[in-house]
Amino acid sequence: MKKKETAEEASEKKKFSLIDEILDWLIPICKTFTIVILTFTFVIRTASVQGQSMETTLHEGDRLILWSFLYTPKQGDIIAANCEGLGKIIVKRIVAVGGQEVNIDFNAGKVYVDGELFEVDGIENVTTDPESNYAYPVTVPEGKYFVMGDNRQHSTDSRSSYVGFVDREDILGKAVLRNYPFSRFGSLYKKK
Repeated sequence: MKKKETAEEASEKKKFSLIDEILDWLIPICKTFTIVILTFTFVIRTASVQGQSMETTLHEGDRLILWSFLYTPKQGDIIAANCEGLGKIIVKRIVAVGGQEVNIDFNAGKVYVDGELFEVDGIENVTTDPESNYAYPVTVPEGKYFVMGDNRQHSTDSRSSYVGFVDREDILGKAVLRNYPFSRFGSLYKKK
């Protein structure tokens, strides 16, 4: 014979049922939140372009998705990095990596890396501003990077003592996608 449930037992059962239902909703939400936090901490990050130093490739206000997971910076990559000297995050192009020699011919407006002309699409103007922290040619120390903006005459970059060589630890990631403004959404690199 089945024992009749008391009002107190029914109330207790209902209470546990409500807790179970809340947990059924809360656990997946917490897991999702944790995955999102870990992804945006260790895999991808975001950055915004400030100023005109990367025009015509990027414009002020462009928002970028950065890839940081197992990323090894390479010559030609557009990166975002913490810049202590300027007190902000900068977005620049890697011109040379550790061990490479950079030479700038300010009269001709050309940048050479290991004796070869460094050219990429989107360079706004030639490099004629002789204000620099270095006597060229200069060799980039290991673990550091020489970066420049694509708009060479309007860029505070590795030529300046405020930026200098960028440490690997300061690089937040490679800019892989412009996600704002939506009218220019897409990859920053042309397929080869």
